[in-house]
Amino acid sequence: MKMAGFYDESISNGLGWRAVLFVSGCPHNCPGCHNKEAQNFNYGEEFHKDEIIQRIKENSILKGVTISGGEPLCKQNIGEVLDFIQTVKKEKPGFNIWCYSGYTLEELEARNDAVTNEVLKEIDVLVDGEFVEAKKVPGLKFRGSANQRILDMPKCIRENKIVEVPV
Repeated sequence: MKMAGFYDESISNGLGWRAVLFVSGCPHNCPGCHNKEAQNFNYGEEFHKDEIIQRIKENSILKGVTISGGEPLCKQNIGEVLDFIQTVKKEKPGFNIWCYSGYTLEELEARNDAVTNEVLKEIDVLVDGEFVEAKKVPGLKFRGSANQRILDMPKCIRENKIVEVPV
């Protein structure tokens, strides 16, 4: 997996101080995408999990990690993303995991494969849905367009329904 970028600290990619991993590669090609260069699976540098985990461990201000892209939950990236999330949770118990995906939760659940099912269990908040330029709302918190949802994944799984996070 290639990494399009990494922020050691951010407050604009989820609640609280968080590290942000941007993975490379995205099949959606949303018009108006703000990470257009990250759509290329060869963009950026090699992802070195251990180095990124060390940076996260050394930063005492962090409360969580956000994974964005590109598309972290496409078939090419999801296995390494799952491994990364599981390692973060092992090294930093209680860390909150946010993930941005152009896939809707329903599309991800319809895959019904072991890796996708496991990653959904590991994510605390999923911001789902493709960016739709016609539904762009300036100032919309934690998402680019009004069709995107901010989902409380543990509640979605437990209650077997869509449960959005109030922000």
